[in-house]
Amino acid sequence: MATAESSLSTRETILSAATVLFAEQGYEGTSLNDIADAVGIRRPSLLHHFVSKTALYQEVFARAVADFALRVDEAVDGPHEGWRMVDHVLEASFEFFVANPEFVRLIGREAIEGGASHGIDLGLSMRPIFLRACQFMDAEMEAGRFRRQDPAQLLLTGFAAIFGYFRDAAFLGALLDEDPLGDKAVGHRLDHVRDFFRAALTP
Repeated sequence: MATAESSLSTRETILSAATVLFAEQGYEGTSLNDIADAVGIRRPSLLHHFVSKTALYQEVFARAVADFALRVDEAVDGPHEGWRMVDHVLEASFEFFVANPEFVRLIGREAIEGGASHGIDLGLSMRPIFLRACQFMDAEMEAGRFRRQDPAQLLLTGFAAIFGYFRDAAFLGALLDEDPLGDKAVGHRLDHVRDFFRAALTP
């Protein structure tokens, strides 16, 4: 009889394998048999943990967004004003994207292909993080520490500059003739994004 510990381990292994496959092949390109083979179990065993491919995809996606939200929460659990907060969140975002390439591909695929399919709404899932960032920016502008801008538009531009860089890493490697995910290139990109925010927000 399976123990709770072994059952949890199998479930986590399924989620990890599914995250990689969904990120690489997309929802339509990944079958339950693919995932079961990657884990080393049979399809009926997988269905014991997840009743359908859609249910598994939804949990993979929810876990990915929750992991990113947790990283942001950890970054803001410290300085709560001005540039220190911005720097902490930028650094945390870069570190997270470097360490979690599957998250980047998964979110990138969903943004392009998903809409509200498979019970997933990317915009709705990310909206709490976005609104929190808008509120922070607006409060800093109101206090005079940041120059007045449209917080939502500024954050959309910043997100595209960061996320798009990691999403397009393969293309950028050929374009720049260097590894865009190497320490030097990532550090250079982080400095550039910092400069962008400072140029936009310095009073």
